[in-house]
Amino acid sequence: MTLLQNFSQFDLIWPWMLAFLPVPWIIRLLVKSAEKRQSPLLAPQIVARLENDLKATQWVQPEVRSRRIPFLYALLWLLLILAASRPVWYLQPAPFTFSGKELMLAVDLSGSMRKGDMYLNGQDVSRLVAVKAVVSRFIEQRKGDRMGLVVFADQAFLLSPLTYDLQTVKTLLNESEIGMAGTNTAIGDAIGLTLKHLQQAHRSNAVIILLTDGSNTSGIDPLEAANKAEEMGVKIYTIGVGKTEDRHGLDRFLNQKPDIDIDSLQRIADLTGGQFYQANDSEELAKIYQHINQLESSEHDVFSYRIRTELYIWPLGTALVLSILLALLWLRRAEV
Repeated sequence: MTLLQNFSQFDLIWPWMLAFLPVPWIIRLLVKSAEKRQSPLLAPQIVARLENDLKATQWVQPEVRSRRIPFLYALLWLLLILAASRPVWYLQPAPFTFSGKELMLAVDLSGSMRKGDMYLNGQDVSRLVAVKAVVSRFIEQRKGDRMGLVVFADQAFLLSPLTYDLQTVKTLLNESEIGMAGTNTAIGDAIGLTLKHLQQAHRSNAVIILLTDGSNTSGIDPLEAANKAEEMGVKIYTIGVGKTEDRHGLDRFLNQKPDIDIDSLQRIADLTGGQFYQANDSEELAKIYQHINQLESSEHDVFSYRIRTELYIWPLGTALVLSILLALLWLRRAEV
């Protein structure tokens, strides 16, 4: 068993090179070489005198070539083909599985995210600044998870597919700016685009974290998109960002409804088996992401680059030594 396990660590990068192995034998069978004839050095008078008596004698004999290839030449060709196939030895012989989460972030970049009603590190900041700070810390804590990023306003855009390169996801989030996707809020389009990506990636066990500060003002109906997510088995956790009351608990808008469409966000979460959260400041937003961190993990394959050692130098070096020996043997025969 140990021998088989060790052998499983051996592999060929270009195994198709082995198809050239029978080429010399095929050429030897199909291509006929020119016959070499040697005539004896006899005087014409002697030949004429003995012509009648030696009619059956063949003075010229063709050289018959064997179809077999000498062993050392065959071994030399085998070593060259093996070296060309790039043999390698892996230190980690097989991919492994890892228990982690697959999360798609959908972040609102509409014009209302510019409002400075969030509180971060003792200062009033815009909603987008608070979101970037909290979500960046959330991304840094993901170990073994895959994450993707969708931003939306008038339209939705996939900035990053599901990936283990979380640093890139974090960088793309921090480089996102208000207005780069428009000024409206296309919540339905964001859900639809995210579902399309998950469908193409064949990942139906992923979770969508939708973060917005408004209501759907363009694109498809968010509830229709939520129904599609329910069919796929994808959970959507919705987060409403922004104050609906001041720090003293008084209504900020006495005669106006809050910007956040709480009812729709609640229904989207309920339809898909997720939850709805509302964050009035960055501390609440951080607690929400800590709660989401308790989501049930799903096991998935992790394919990483395995450390390998190139072995082609051994058959190539052996072929070089063997070719030198064959050349010396040929020169020695030629001298004799």
